[in-house]
Amino acid sequence: MSRFRTVTDKISVSPQITPADVSAAADEGFALIVNNRPDGEEPGQPDGAEISAAAEEAGLGYIYIPVRGMPTPDQVEAVREAVDEAHGKVLLFCRSGTRSIVSWSLGQAQSGANSRDELVELGEAAGYDLSGVLPR
Repeated sequence: MSRFRTVTDKISVSPQITPADVSAAADEGFALIVNNRPDGEEPGQPDGAEISAAAEEAGLGYIYIPVRGMPTPDQVEAVREAVDEAHGKVLLFCRSGTRSIVSWSLGQAQSGANSRDELVELGEAAGYDLSGVLPR
Protein backbone atom coordinates (compact mmCIF):
# COMPACT_ATOMS: atom_id res chain seq x y z
CA MET A 1 0.00 0.00 0.00
CA SER A 2 1.32 3.40 -0.98
CA ARG A 3 2.16 6.08 1.56
CA PHE A 4 1.64 8.61 -1.21
CA ARG A 5 -1.43 10.74 -0.54
CA THR A 6 -3.35 11.75 -3.64
CA VAL A 7 -4.33 15.41 -3.73
CA THR A 8 -5.35 15.73 -7.41
CA ASP A 9 -4.92 13.54 -10.48
CA LYS A 10 -1.50 15.16 -10.97
CA ILE A 11 -0.35 15.85 -7.39
CA SER A 12 0.45 13.57 -4.47
CA VAL A 13 2.32 14.31 -1.26
CA SER A 14 4.16 12.06 1.13
CA PRO A 15 6.10 11.93 4.34
CA GLN A 16 9.85 11.31 3.95
CA ILE A 17 10.59 8.83 1.17
CA THR A 18 13.51 6.46 0.75
CA PRO A 19 15.35 5.43 -2.40
CA ALA A 20 13.17 2.27 -2.44
CA ASP A 21 10.06 4.47 -2.45
CA VAL A 22 11.33 6.12 -5.63
CA SER A 23 10.91 2.81 -7.47
CA ALA A 24 7.36 2.58 -6.14
CA ALA A 25 6.72 6.13 -7.37
CA ALA A 26 7.95 5.17 -10.83
CA ASP A 27 5.71 2.09 -10.78
CA GLU A 28 2.75 4.33 -9.87
CA GLY A 29 3.40 6.56 -12.88
CA PHE A 30 5.03 9.60 -11.30
CA ALA A 31 7.23 11.69 -13.59
CA LEU A 32 8.74 14.12 -11.07
CA ILE A 33 9.73 14.11 -7.40
CA VAL A 34 9.94 17.43 -5.55
CA ASN A 35 11.93 17.26 -2.31
CA ASN A 36 10.86 19.95 0.17
CA ARG A 37 12.85 18.53 3.09
CA PRO A 38 16.15 20.20 3.95
CA ASP A 39 19.10 17.81 4.13
CA GLY A 40 20.25 17.07 7.68
CA GLU A 41 16.96 18.02 9.28
CA GLU A 42 16.89 14.80 11.28
CA PRO A 43 19.52 12.12 11.92
CA GLY A 44 19.18 9.11 9.66
CA GLN A 45 17.01 10.68 6.97
CA PRO A 46 18.09 9.98 3.38
CA ASP A 47 19.74 13.04 1.89
CA GLY A 48 18.69 14.67 -1.34
CA ALA A 49 21.59 13.18 -3.29
CA GLU A 50 20.39 9.65 -2.47
CA ILE A 51 16.84 10.42 -3.58
CA SER A 52 18.12 12.23 -6.68
CA ALA A 53 20.28 9.25 -7.68
CA ALA A 54 17.37 6.86 -7.19
CA ALA A 55 15.12 9.14 -9.25
CA GLU A 56 17.66 9.30 -12.07
CA GLU A 57 18.02 5.51 -12.02
CA ALA A 58 14.21 5.13 -12.18
CA GLY A 59 13.90 7.66 -15.02
CA LEU A 60 12.15 10.29 -12.91
CA GLY A 61 12.82 14.00 -12.69
CA TYR A 62 13.97 15.37 -9.34
CA ILE A 63 13.92 18.91 -7.95
CA TYR A 64 15.22 19.99 -4.54
CA ILE A 65 13.29 22.94 -3.02
CA PRO A 66 14.01 22.75 0.72
CA VAL A 67 11.47 24.47 2.98
CA ARG A 68 12.07 25.27 6.64
CA GLY A 69 8.85 26.29 8.42
CA MET A 70 6.40 28.22 6.28
CA PRO A 71 7.43 28.44 2.63
CA THR A 72 8.72 31.75 1.31
CA PRO A 73 7.14 33.36 -1.77
CA ASP A 74 10.15 32.21 -3.84
CA GLN A 75 9.71 28.61 -2.65
CA VAL A 76 5.98 28.70 -3.39
CA GLU A 77 6.72 30.00 -6.90
CA ALA A 78 9.44 27.37 -7.46
CA VAL A 79 7.04 24.58 -6.50
CA ARG A 80 4.29 26.04 -8.70
CA GLU A 81 6.65 26.27 -11.68
CA ALA A 82 7.95 22.72 -11.14
CA VAL A 83 4.43 21.33 -11.06
CA ASP A 84 3.26 23.41 -14.04
CA GLU A 85 6.24 22.33 -16.15
CA ALA A 86 6.06 18.63 -15.20
CA HIS A 87 5.03 16.21 -17.91
CA GLY A 88 3.05 13.86 -15.72
CA LYS A 89 2.26 13.16 -12.10
CA VAL A 90 4.26 14.89 -9.36
CA LEU A 91 5.16 13.55 -5.92
CA LEU A 92 6.13 16.20 -3.35
CA PHE A 93 7.58 15.18 0.01
CA CYS A 94 9.01 16.53 3.27
CA ARG A 95 9.08 15.06 6.79
CA SER A 96 5.30 14.69 7.10
CA GLY A 97 4.02 16.03 3.76
CA THR A 98 2.67 19.21 5.37
CA ARG A 99 5.26 21.66 4.00
CA SER A 100 4.83 20.10 0.58
CA ILE A 101 1.05 20.44 0.44
CA VAL A 102 1.22 23.94 1.95
CA SER A 103 3.81 25.05 -0.65
CA TRP A 104 1.72 23.63 -3.49
CA SER A 105 -1.62 24.93 -2.21
CA LEU A 106 -0.33 28.47 -1.65
CA GLY A 107 0.84 28.54 -5.26
CA GLN A 108 -2.54 27.31 -6.44
CA ALA A 109 -4.33 29.95 -4.38
CA GLN A 110 -2.07 32.78 -5.54
CA SER A 111 -2.37 31.82 -9.21
CA GLY A 112 -6.15 31.49 -8.94
CA ALA A 113 -6.03 27.89 -10.14
CA ASN A 114 -8.11 26.76 -7.16
CA SER A 115 -10.29 28.54 -4.64
CA ARG A 116 -9.46 28.49 -0.95
CA ASP A 117 -12.46 26.22 -0.28
CA GLU A 118 -11.36 23.79 -3.00
CA LEU A 119 -7.85 23.65 -1.57
CA VAL A 120 -9.07 23.10 1.98
CA GLU A 121 -11.24 20.21 0.71
CA LEU A 122 -8.35 18.69 -1.25
CA GLY A 123 -6.13 18.97 1.82
CA GLU A 124 -8.71 17.33 4.07
CA ALA A 125 -9.17 14.46 1.62
CA ALA A 126 -5.39 13.86 1.72
CA GLY A 127 -5.26 14.13 5.53
CA TYR A 128 -4.01 17.71 5.94
CA ASP A 129 -5.68 20.76 7.49
CA LEU A 130 -4.98 23.78 5.27
CA SER A 131 -7.63 26.04 6.80
CA GLY A 132 -5.14 27.96 8.92
CA VAL A 133 -2.50 28.57 6.24
CA LEU A 134 -4.45 29.63 3.16
CA PRO A 135 -5.39 33.28 2.70
CA ARG A 136 -9.05 34.19 3.02
